[in-house]
Amino acid sequence: MSKLIAVFLAAVLLIPTLLAAQPVSNEELNLRVLDVFKSDVARRSESLKWLQERGNIDVATALIAAHRFSPDAGPELDVTLQALTGVGHSGWSDWMLWQEANPQVASYAGYERLRRALFGFLDPRFEIFFVEDGMAPRNRRIRLEEIVWGGVPALDGIPSLDFPAMIEAAQADYLRDDDLVFGVAINGDVRAYPLRIMGWHEMFNEVIGGVPVALAYCTLCGSGILFETQVEGRDRPLLFGSSGLLYRSNKLMFDRETDSLWNQFTGRSVAGPLVNSGIELKIRPVAITSWAKWRKRYPDSRVLSLETGHRRNYGSGVVYRDYFASPDYLEKQGLPESPEDILAHRCIYRIRNESDVISWEFGKQDLILKPGIICDSPYMAHALTLQGTGISRLPLILAAKSVAKGELIQLFEGRYAFRRNIYGIYSSRRYLPHKVKILMEDIRQALPSEIRRLESGESS
Repeated sequence: MSKLIAVFLAAVLLIPTLLAAQPVSNEELNLRVLDVFKSDVARRSESLKWLQERGNIDVATALIAAHRFSPDAGPELDVTLQALTGVGHSGWSDWMLWQEANPQVASYAGYERLRRALFGFLDPRFEIFFVEDGMAPRNRRIRLEEIVWGGVPALDGIPSLDFPAMIEAAQADYLRDDDLVFGVAINGDVRAYPLRIMGWHEMFNEVIGGVPVALAYCTLCGSGILFETQVEGRDRPLLFGSSGLLYRSNKLMFDRETDSLWNQFTGRSVAGPLVNSGIELKIRPVAITSWAKWRKRYPDSRVLSLETGHRRNYGSGVVYRDYFASPDYLEKQGLPESPEDILAHRCIYRIRNESDVISWEFGKQDLILKPGIICDSPYMAHALTLQGTGISRLPLILAAKSVAKGELIQLFEGRYAFRRNIYGIYSSRRYLPHKVKILMEDIRQALPSEIRRLESGESS
């Protein structure tokens, strides 16, 4: 992948440089940065040394981006970044946090073109978000450096559900009682949207009770927020999709009319034509509960149909994450038949702190893993698993294409798919009803004892 990226970047970065007849120093800087993304280890090492000796921190943001697109260069990148910043971080995640905390560090002159080229390599349609005028400082409210790739192969790689088919509750025999659903009730129109389906799509556009709405579900941060999409001053409701981009681990959605990027938490545009419009999408209530509880309260609720127009495995728990290995690895090391067999294999996992205890969940059983390969992100774990390095636990939405191509094998026939925690979000800037305040206080008081009960293994 690094070699293909380098070829593409060369065309985008160097040709404009030559046409503009820039000074040799600028051309050489672009060449050296380009080398960092190449698979030629010798050239990469030489250019990293050159950038370190140059001594200007303005290339730090480019080196952090290289951490994501060229994970095999991680140790060398860390050394150069440490020398330029004076900070002892390592790994893409740590450097992203450093970048977030240091907005005063400006990028070198060619950085914007580099970012556009990187995203354009992944999918040329991504470039609609990185046009020069659209990404000018006056047209964005977040740093360009902090807009990162979410791991999807293309724009709309996670397709929204636009006005999907609904069925009656009695027809929803595919749902289990404990399946979680997003529940929405507007003007007597009551509907349920199962998370086992929404996890594959992350957004829907709909008219419920005569109100145009869109639900944005961020599986990374576990939040689902329902917005009204008819806004003052526009003739028709906005239609939203998932951009495939993230900002501080939170999804960025986009509207299909203007291609503006929107913050999923705030309902405000953060980049593009609508960034200065003053529009803030109104939030509507949405419940997250089990299908059994929702059906009991609203027996006449309509439910999202499995006939979405997309070919996905909407099985219970499938969309979240599971255990994978490559065929080459399994041929050499053997197929684990039970969770305990994992202990004899090389495992690829992610930790946040050195003191973290590494365990994987298999139903009600937790296995403490032996020392293995530590990653900074699920994307690096995915790449290492494809290379046959070991067994990893990956989000299915990330591994699905590799499984379909036969590049990865899902272990244990999906019996131990892992569910995410779900969080409730409420805007602190809005009026908080007294009943909600009481509920929030009850939750705060109940959580510590509930956590202790779960950690002790007691049953409810």
